[in-house]
Amino acid sequence: MFFERDFDRLRDGIAGNMAAFEPQAARADGLKRAAVAIAVTADGEGAPAFFLTKRAPRLNAHSGQWALPGGRLDPGENAIAAALREMDEEIGVRLPESAVLGLLDDYPTRSGYCITPVVVWAGPGVTAVPNPDEVARLHRIPLADLAPDDVVELAPIPDSEHPLVRVHIAESHVHAPTAALIYQFREVALAGRHTPVAHLQQPKWAWK
Repeated sequence: MFFERDFDRLRDGIAGNMAAFEPQAARADGLKRAAVAIAVTADGEGAPAFFLTKRAPRLNAHSGQWALPGGRLDPGENAIAAALREMDEEIGVRLPESAVLGLLDDYPTRSGYCITPVVVWAGPGVTAVPNPDEVARLHRIPLADLAPDDVVELAPIPDSEHPLVRVHIAESHVHAPTAALIYQFREVALAGRHTPVAHLQQPKWAWK
């Protein structure tokens, strides 16, 4: 799926991989529920890609960090509704629930959230308009950038038996939790490998 440029075949392939995957819900006792959208689209050259944002520096929480469109669930919302709403609010992409291809595993964070990733088909023709109050930059990361073996780095971290995860994309590196979610999207949706990530660590500065 990394290099598939036929969007119909790509959608069918991702949908099939997601249908074969059973997402694992995490115990969210005491955690704030959140959801993010991993939305497949096209980049400026027409290659399959996904949206990645750089959070605005004025935000109170996690300002300036790489992030997928998303945020906290409103009262009465489920993860799918929240991910679609947040994607509309942050980058101006409004999609129906029928665009959802499936869910990945919940990821509990050190900062007190339980994030549910929602894989969404936006398609190649969608227009995105980032909200400057929330998004400093919007990138369309080619799916092919996730193919190399060394795009994912697992490194030891003090005070944990589990490794830190980084993903080397966007001319930079992305840390967990976003890195963990992208890594599982790579493994499950694109490669059809059922790879758990909930145990993978965030950097120490994100443990608050």
